[in-house]
Amino acid sequence: MPISDQSFRTYVEENLDALNRDPGHEALVHQGRRVTAGEFRALVLRMARALRERGVQRGTTVTLLSGNLPETVAARYAANLVGARVNHLYNKLSADSQAAIVRDVETRALIVDPRLAERAAELVELAPVPDVLVLGPAKLGTDLLELAAGHSDEPFVTDARPDDICTIRHTGGTTGHPKGICTSFEQVRWFTGALPEFEDVVHRQLVCTTLAHAAGYMADGVLRSGGTVVLLDDFDAEEALATIERERITALFLLPPLLYQLMDHPDRPHTDTSSLRMVTYGGCQASPARLADAVRAFGPVLVQGYGQNEAGGISVLTQEDHDPERPDRLRSAGKVLPDVEVAVRDESGRDLPPGEHGEICVRSSMIMQGYWKQPELTAEVLRDGWLHTGDVGFVDEEGYLTIVDRLKDMIVVVGGHVYTTELEDLLNSHPQVLQSAVYGVRDADRMERVHATVVRTPGGDVDAEQLRAMVREVRGPMYEPARITFTEALPLTDAGKPDKKELRRRAEESGAAA
Repeated sequence: MPISDQSFRTYVEENLDALNRDPGHEALVHQGRRVTAGEFRALVLRMARALRERGVQRGTTVTLLSGNLPETVAARYAANLVGARVNHLYNKLSADSQAAIVRDVETRALIVDPRLAERAAELVELAPVPDVLVLGPAKLGTDLLELAAGHSDEPFVTDARPDDICTIRHTGGTTGHPKGICTSFEQVRWFTGALPEFEDVVHRQLVCTTLAHAAGYMADGVLRSGGTVVLLDDFDAEEALATIERERITALFLLPPLLYQLMDHPDRPHTDTSSLRMVTYGGCQASPARLADAVRAFGPVLVQGYGQNEAGGISVLTQEDHDPERPDRLRSAGKVLPDVEVAVRDESGRDLPPGEHGEICVRSSMIMQGYWKQPELTAEVLRDGWLHTGDVGFVDEEGYLTIVDRLKDMIVVVGGHVYTTELEDLLNSHPQVLQSAVYGVRDADRMERVHATVVRTPGGDVDAEQLRAMVREVRGPMYEPARITFTEALPLTDAGKPDKKELRRRAEESGAAA
C-alpha cells in the first residue's frame, strides 16, 4: 500500500514503499545485526510519530550527532517524514564548532548516538536545545527508541512541501559563522535516485565513511532499489577489505586518500574483491597515477563523481573512461551530466573557449536554495541563476571537464599562479611517492610560499632536493616548493579529505615560512 496518494511525495515515502515490496529482505547490516526492510520501515514510522509527539514538525530542525547506525538512517527518515529539516554533524569536529552549528540551525531536537553521549553533554552545555533524544539507553536525554516502540507503524501523510528545506549541510570550516547549504525536499528526491543497474546484480553497499557525507545519499539509492547497506563505524582498510569479501559488496564510496589506503593494504592482493561493480570516489582531487594503480588492483569498476553540496552532481568520469594508459583522461572529472550546464568564465564573467582556465559556473535544478541565514553570501555565489563554484578548471575539445584548483587554494607567487593539484599530480608521479598535499604558507612579508607534504612509498628514500629538482625540470622554478616535508600519513578531515588547514597550521607553528 502506498504511503499516500498526494501529488508530491518525499524521498522517504518513496523509499518506504520500496522497502515494503519485500519486507523480509536484509536492508541494513551493522556489527552482526541484520535489519530487514520491514523492521526498518516500521522503525521509521514509529520514530516519526514519536518525534511529532515531542514537537518536531514541519519547519523545525533536527540535528543528528550520530555515527553509522541503522537507527541514524531511520532518524533522518523519520524527521524528514514529519517535514522537519535535518542537519547531520560531522562527529570529529570540535565541540565549539558543533555548538556553533547547533545554535545556527535553530535545533529543536538533538538526536544522539549513545556512544557519543559524553560529547552530547558537552555540546548542550555550550548550545542548549529544547529536547535531547538518544538512540538507546543513556544517562543523557530521553530514549527515542523506547518512545518509538509505543507508537503505531501505520503509514501517514507527510506535511513536507517540495520547496521546504530538507537538509542543511555545513561545509568544511567551522571557524566564524557556519556555512549551511540548504537543499529542498524536491531536490533530495533526485539525489536519491537508483544506482546504475548491472545485469543480475542487487547492490550491496559498504558504508565505511560518515553517513553525513556522500555515502548517505548512496545508501538511499541502494535501499530504494531493494539492495542492502552494510555499515562500518569508520574507515579501516583491513576491516573494509574483509567486509567486501565476506558481504560480497558491490558498491562503495571513498575519498581518494582512502581509496589509496584500501589499494595499498597488504591484505588486498589476497582478498576476493571480485564482487565489486562500482567504486565511486570524489570529494577531493585524485592522482592519475594512483587511479591507474587502482584500476589494475580492482578492475574496471572506478567511477568519479564531481559535484558540490551547493550544486549537486556536475560531471561523471565513467568506468569506460578509466584507462590506465590515458593519464590525461584520469586527470579529468569526466563529462557534464545531462540537464546540467557548465560555463568556464574569467574574472569579468566572460565565457572562455575550450582549454582556457577559469572559474567553473553551473546552472541546474540541483543548485542549492542558498546558504542558511546568509543572504549576502548566497548572492555572492548565486548570480543570474548560475552558481559560481570557486573551482578553477577548463573544458577540453571533447567535452571533458578538468578541475585544476580551488580559487582559495590557488597559490599566488611572483610570476603567476601555482595550481596545487597540478603540482600534486607531478609529485605523485614519482615512483617513491604515494601521496602529496600542496598548500600555500605566508612568510613574514605576507608573501605566499609553496609548501608540500609528501607520503613516501614503503622503503622509499627520495628526499626533498630530488623532488624539487624534478619539479624545476618539469614545471619550472615557479612551481618549485620552498619547503617539502615528509610524513607517514596525511591528516584527514572528518569527511576524509587531506586537511590542508592542519598542514598549514603546522607549518606556521614551526616558523617554516619565515
